[in-house]
Amino acid sequence: MKRIVRIIGVIFLLFLSVDNFAQQRIKQIENQLDVMLVDIPALDEKVEMSVSGVSIQEFMRGIAEAHQLNISVDPSINQDIVNNFSNATVSDVLIFVCKEYQLDINFIGSIMSIVKYIEPEIVVEEKIITPKELKIEYKKMLGKLSLDLKNDSLSAVAKAITQKTKKNVVLASGVGPQLVTVYIEDMPFDNALEKFGLANNLMLTKTEDDFYILDKIRQPNKGSSKTNNRTNRNQRSPSNNQESDFVYEAKDAYEISLSGTDVSIEEVIKTIANEVGVDYYFVSDIKDKTTINIKSTSFKDLLEDLLQGTDLTYEYKKGIYIIGERKTEGLRRIKIIQMQHRSVEKIAEIIPSVIQEGVDVKEFLDLNSLILSGSQPRIEEIELFVKKIDKLVPVVMIEVMIIDYSNSRANSVGVEAGIGENPSNPSGVTSGTLLPEPNMSLNSSSINNILGNLSGYGLLNFGKVTSSFYLNIRALETQGILKVRSTPRLSTLNGNEATMTIGKTEYYVVETNTVTSNSSTTSQSSRSYNPVTADLTITIKPFVSGDDQITLDITFSQSDFTGKIEPGAPPGNVSRTFTSKIRVKNEEMILLGGLEEKSSNESGRGVPFLSRIPIIKWLFSSRTKTKSKTKLNIFIKPTVIY
Repeated sequence: MKRIVRIIGVIFLLFLSVDNFAQQRIKQIENQLDVMLVDIPALDEKVEMSVSGVSIQEFMRGIAEAHQLNISVDPSINQDIVNNFSNATVSDVLIFVCKEYQLDINFIGSIMSIVKYIEPEIVVEEKIITPKELKIEYKKMLGKLSLDLKNDSLSAVAKAITQKTKKNVVLASGVGPQLVTVYIEDMPFDNALEKFGLANNLMLTKTEDDFYILDKIRQPNKGSSKTNNRTNRNQRSPSNNQESDFVYEAKDAYEISLSGTDVSIEEVIKTIANEVGVDYYFVSDIKDKTTINIKSTSFKDLLEDLLQGTDLTYEYKKGIYIIGERKTEGLRRIKIIQMQHRSVEKIAEIIPSVIQEGVDVKEFLDLNSLILSGSQPRIEEIELFVKKIDKLVPVVMIEVMIIDYSNSRANSVGVEAGIGENPSNPSGVTSGTLLPEPNMSLNSSSINNILGNLSGYGLLNFGKVTSSFYLNIRALETQGILKVRSTPRLSTLNGNEATMTIGKTEYYVVETNTVTSNSSTTSQSSRSYNPVTADLTITIKPFVSGDDQITLDITFSQSDFTGKIEPGAPPGNVSRTFTSKIRVKNEEMILLGGLEEKSSNESGRGVPFLSRIPIIKWLFSSRTKTKSKTKLNIFIKPTVIY
């Protein structure tokens, strides 16, 4: 009879063990899928599928193709599936299939290999088991850990990790025998250990003396009521007897749901932190309130959402969340941002004041960097803004061709006769030029010789002129063309002015007399030279658009000297100025043009009435006629250089 009872007891224990292993297997699959959800969002996509009599291989192939997943199915699995899935996630479907059809999933990176589940052998009696070689690799130089575990003992894994890494990994009290499964490759030690715990329903805590403690994750309290919230809050803050108007569900530090209207941020943090076992510390009073509705978030993300838009922030240090005002000591941050593509000069002026509030911004020209001091969230906003505007500033090379063209013509024709000293030829000797400029001055002897030769023909007799008689004959035409061409090149950054100036300077005398009267009168005179300038100035400011179109702001000014009103007076000055704003293509030449000036002058003297009769007027008058034409052309060609 006792033997029968023992057999029944053993069979009962076997069933319990099998059921326990099955639940543990499904939980491990669920945790591993949650870990992979960060890198493979498609696991959270919805499935709409109705199947009947379809093999599991075809069913899984359809899900893999529809959601771009890497799924491999063991060919030895020969089972059909009949189900209707609606509004279920891919993860839920995979878990259901594994549970319903006794399957298991091997995770290799992003590949999920579905195989038959082989129940572990349950040892009732003690026997010597050869230790299994654990696939654990640690790269000491890089500080990276690789784990390839499948149904391995948790205690053996913790011991092996400690031996290979020389870092103490211990199990908390209450953690019983447990099989663990995970695949992690080349991940930093802390992150790898945290993912290992998450995949096997364990919570990792790092102490100040660098001990890594693995503990069980406490089961969630489903649907906390307002009464329970009030009781928990009163235990933590006896002075506050108001009722917290929010509802939460906290499975662990990575699975928190919360909803509430106009709730105290301080009470929310206290309640959730105490529920999931997170250490926190307030360094200042928190009086802000918020309205929130969040599902399936972590404690860290919850803090960021709660504190956003307030003057509060947090810092995670040595396993403790330090929460308080951003200006509080210990929560302030200092960061140096070095510009990569442009000058830091004047960057602080263009940072929006709304994100610069509460942050001290200094320009450090020596390192072409910004120094930021203030709260971490504001510093991150400024850093994001600076990175967006830290782009390569194009250089614009501007070729300027200046062509100054001047054309002048003067005619001087006439006959001048008189008695006395010849003002054009005081010596009284016949002289002058005949070609190319007829300009002769004849004395009385030469004129008498000409008249004598003319009087010898026929009945003509012109007689002689007096000895003081003279005659000037002039028929002159002058023409001049002046062409000046200059081709300077200017270079400037986009949005900055480039200026060129070409000028000349003349001086005039200023005399000053100073009279001093004491016992005697003294007069002092001084002379100084004052300058007068005439310049050609061109200023160009380019703006390069995204399609390499260039907008040019152009200002041109030219001044020149004119004649003096009297000797010793300063020269006159004439100026020409224009401004223009145009758009051109890259490497396209344009003409700004033609500043043109024309002048005409005609003067003469002669015998009244006779000087106006055609043909014979040239014998009784002297005339001078001048014309001039000046034209200034400016060609501009901008070229963008990146």
